[in-house]
Amino acid sequence: MDSLKLLAHPIRLRIVHAMGGGRLLTTAQLCARIPEASKATVYRHIDLLVNGGILEVAEEHRVRGAVERHYRLCQDRAAVGAGVVRTLTPEDHRQAFATAMTALLAEFNAYLDREEADPVADQVGYRQHALWLSPAELAELIGELRTAIVPRLANSPGPERAQYLLSPIHFPVEAPQQPAGRPATGTGP
Repeated sequence: MDSLKLLAHPIRLRIVHAMGGGRLLTTAQLCARIPEASKATVYRHIDLLVNGGILEVAEEHRVRGAVERHYRLCQDRAAVGAGVVRTLTPEDHRQAFATAMTALLAEFNAYLDREEADPVADQVGYRQHALWLSPAELAELIGELRTAIVPRLANSPGPERAQYLLSPIHFPVEAPQQPAGRPATGTGP
């Protein structure tokens, strides 16, 4: 199964989120992170991610007669490449977006369900901004976001760090405006 199909499921996407920052987690720890899914479901999705090369077994320990595995994310496999994205149909994009939004909603609900959740103190944000951008300005903005985000992807967990889910989403909500007197592309006599 390719990375797109493996990541196109909300529970598998949440497992990938949980594994960020070089964490080593057990199935039990992942089950605790996704309490609304049964243990059997989480085990099945972990198995799919391991078989697909997105997770790997980093350590194994015997615990009360059973083998406890610690998993690690294979970061290079946990992304959908630009070549694959170029081949997606509009329906593929709809499905991928729906999966991302389902996982995002589940993560947000899990956060709010925690007893210690404090959106103000945690600086929770979910603002949306409608920007007017040329293709060059959009490319510049994306570059600036990458410059700010990519170095932080290597951050590991620490006593002063909480894991945050950052979900930049951008798409045109209107077509570019055409100069007066000029028909829009695809219209005219």
